[in-house]
Order: sequence, then structure tokens, then C-alpha cells
Amino acid sequence: MTPIRIRIGRGGRGRLSARILVSQLAILALTGVIGFALFAFAQRSALDRTYEERAVAIAKTTAADPQIRRAMQDGGGAVVQAVAERIRQSSGASYVVVIDLHGVRHSHPMPQLVGSPVAEPIVARDGQPHVGTDQGATGRSANGRVPLYGPTGELVGEVSVGIPERDVLGELWHELLTFAVYAAIATALGAAAAFLLARRLKRTTFGLELEEIAGLLQDREAMLHGIREGVLAFAPDGRISVVNDEARRLIGLGTALGSTLDEVLPDGRLRRALDGTLTGTDISVLTDEHCLVVNRMPVTLHGRALGAVVTVRDRTELVGLLRELDSVRGLTDALRAQQHEFTNRMHTLAGLLDIGAYDDAYDLAVESAGAGQALTEFVRGRIGNPLMVGLVVAKTTVAAERGVWVELADDSALGADPPQLRLLLTIVGNLLDNAIDAAGDGPPPADGRTVRLALTEDERGTTVRVADTGPGIPPGARESIFEDGWSTRPDRGTARRGLGLALVHRLVSRHGGTITVSEGPGAVFTVRLPAPAVRPKNRFAEALPVGGDRR
Repeated sequence: MTPIRIRIGRGGRGRLSARILVSQLAILALTGVIGFALFAFAQRSALDRTYEERAVAIAKTTAADPQIRRAMQDGGGAVVQAVAERIRQSSGASYVVVIDLHGVRHSHPMPQLVGSPVAEPIVARDGQPHVGTDQGATGRSANGRVPLYGPTGELVGEVSVGIPERDVLGELWHELLTFAVYAAIATALGAAAAFLLARRLKRTTFGLELEEIAGLLQDREAMLHGIREGVLAFAPDGRISVVNDEARRLIGLGTALGSTLDEVLPDGRLRRALDGTLTGTDISVLTDEHCLVVNRMPVTLHGRALGAVVTVRDRTELVGLLRELDSVRGLTDALRAQQHEFTNRMHTLAGLLDIGAYDDAYDLAVESAGAGQALTEFVRGRIGNPLMVGLVVAKTTVAAERGVWVELADDSALGADPPQLRLLLTIVGNLLDNAIDAAGDGPPPADGRTVRLALTEDERGTTVRVADTGPGIPPGARESIFEDGWSTRPDRGTARRGLGLALVHRLVSRHGGTITVSEGPGAVFTVRLPAPAVRPKNRFAEALPVGGDRR
């Protein structure tokens, strides 16, 4: 079967991938800026805490100096300024200020402020260090304050140390520069990944835009669920990717998406037709409820296999009508032949009367009138149901026109109202048609072309046996003859072959019966139907066409 090849237009290719790339780059840039700002704020807070702790450490060192402690307990002096300035210069602090309990400065980087009071209160009276940000005479600084005790352990003041903010900002910018390099590298890698992803998406979507993809999806859903034909699509790994409502109804699938056929269908002709094991077009499959026609078509794009699409059509009503039409045509041919034979007899009778052979004319008339009636009475003597009698007589008439004699076994016995009558009519009709075809097509045996029918009924069920003098079943084909489409003869124009025996097999199996066939010349089909536990009120409950398909 010719694969389906998909061709996608190149108009507008790149727009979707470009939009995706631009969007991803914008997202990367936005997240990078936000991350950089958050990192800057977090790092600034961390550096402030670090420098405040450093200021406290310098202040503690100053407060522990013995010269400053003695001088402040004695009332201060020039030694406090000298020692504080030395510590300030060695530590890199912006100021080291020693303050007594009255708030008077005894040291300051600006000598003119020594001896002047501070505006802030003394916070170290509680004996604990304090940190914060100070906006003093030397500018904004990270500030640390600790209590100052004299040699006797008496609180004599506090030491306030500040580290200039420019030192904090300098280290912050140094760290942010390193982080900016890392962020730039990460952004570049993200942009490269976004570009590759955009190219992959472009290949995956065959260059289609988002609006086109949405439109295709809407059209697909409308088409799949609007057509009266089952549609299934399979991915390259054999899993079902698409299934519409009609396919679920015809095949009996439940939640099948993402599953393989092995998981949702039992082994049989239907599964082999769907998975491609059976090749060809218009593959006939007979299920318990439908006669289906299955076609499977592989799908490729640019030489790449994308799976397959399977269409399933319901031909149940059409096949039933064709089978009935086929039976009607057979009966019409038989009636036409009987009319021709009757005309010949009338001409013969008229000739006998013209020549005065009245006794011979009388014998011919009696024989002509009683031949058909004798056949009907013989069948009625063994079969009580009129529908079955009519079927057997009609098949006998059709067979006679083909040179085949249908014999009803002497031990046949069927009541007037047998159980599962419609089912029995279907089985007998199909088996007789197949036997007549087989006997009529084969070379005539010594005792003539014959089909033997036996119908027996007892309290346990009904037995149907049909034997013919045809070529029989080929060796090794005993099981395959009951598969849909199996036939030894070509299709005719009105009816598809290979369904009659499959239909009989399914009906018998569904009702708990058995069917067997002999191999070799002269096939013998034996069907055993068990008596139903509950007799149906409507004896025509099995609404199936009677006309048999030809083998």
C-alpha cells in the first residue's frame, strides 16, 4: 500500500522559533536582572554586618588599651588622642572616638572637635556593644560602640569606631563584578540552550505557527468525530495516538490512547489487520457485531516513518443486503430454469395429445405434477418447521439447476418449533451454499454430485451435518477456513467471499456450540448447538441474513 507522505509548506518558517527564542531571552534577561539586584541587596546587607562587626572589634581593642583606660579614669588627656589616632590609622577606620560619661569627646580625627560634646546619648551604659550606621562629621560609616572601663572596673565612658561606607561599597562592587561575569556566562549558556530548543521545536512542529497548530487541532477533532468511519493513528512505536468515537464503537475500544494493540485487543484477524500483519486493501474482518473493512496506510515525512493511519468502515448492512440479493438471484435463476423446464414439458404434452398418445400424455402430466410435491412431502416428513422446509426445498431446487443433488438423511428429525430457529436457518443456509458450490465446481464423481444434509434434534441440543462430494478441505487448512476472508474461489461482484464459514463459526461459538470439519476429499461439516437454558420469546432473535456466502 502506498504510504502517505506529508508535505509542509515553508511559508512563515522561523517565526515561531524566533518568537520562542526572543521570549526565552527576555525571560533570561529579566530573571538575571532580578537575581543581580537581589544578590546586590543581600550582599550589601552582609557586608554592612561584616563591617559593623569589624568596627566593634576595633572598638573593643581600643577600650582594652591600658593607657586609654588609666587616662579616662584620671579625667582624660592628650594620651587618649594620641593612642586613638594610632589605632585608627593602623586599622583603617574613619574615626576612633573616646567619649566620657558626660558625652565629651576625648579623641577625634578632627582635633578641633576634641573636648566638644556628642549629640547622641551614651548607649554603652548597659555594658553591651552596639552597632549601626552613623552619619557623622567624617561621612557615612559603619559604626560600633562598646563600653570603656577604668583599671578599677568602673565604667568611665564608651569607644565609638566607624568604618567609611566607601570601603563597603568598594568591596561590594568587586564582588558584584565577579557575580556579573558568572551571570553573563549563565545567560549566554541559557541563550544557546534556548536557540537549540527553538530549532528543535521548529523541526518538531514542521515550521507551523501556533495559530496554525491550533487550527489544525480544531479541524482534526471536528473531522475525526464528525465522520462515520473509524480512524486510528499509530505512533512509530506502535502505540495508539489517535482514535475517534466511531472506531471505539466498531472495534470495542475503551481508553486506548497510549496503549498498544496487544494491550487492548485479543489475538485474531482484527488485530492482525490493524497492526499491519495482514497486508492488502479492503481487508474484511468479521466481529461479533459488525462486518468491517480495514485499510492501513503508513505515514512518512521527508523519508522519516511517523507511524500509520488505519481506517475502519462498517459494511454490516451492505454485506447483509448483498448476501440476500445473492440468494434472491439464485432463486430467480432456479425459477427461470424451472419455467423453461415446465415449458418443455407442456410442449411435449401438447405433442403427445396431437398424435393421440393419450396414455403417455396422462403419465407425463401425473409425473410432472407429483415430482415437486413429492420432494416437499419427503422433507416435511422429517422437518416440522415450515421455514426450514422452505429453505431446504429452495436450496435443493437451486442445486438441481447446477447438477447437484441435495439429499436429506432418512434419520433427520427436526420439530415444528426448534430452539434458536433463526440461528439454525443461518447455519444451514451457509453450509448448504458452501457444499453446493464445492460439489458443483469439482469433477463429477461416479455416483454424481451430491450434498447430504442431516438435521437431528434431542433434549440436549441440535446437530447439523452437511457432506459434499467436492474436492474437500486442503491439508492443514482445517483451522484457517473459519477465518474472515478465507476462500478457494475469487470474489463475485455482489458478495465478498470468505465470510460465510467465519459467520457460522462465530455464531456457533457465541452460543456455546462446536463446529468440526474433515480434511481431504468430500468435506463433512458437523455443528452441535446445545439447547438454550431459557427459550427466547422471539424465535427470530438472531437477526442475521440467511443467504449463505460462497466458499
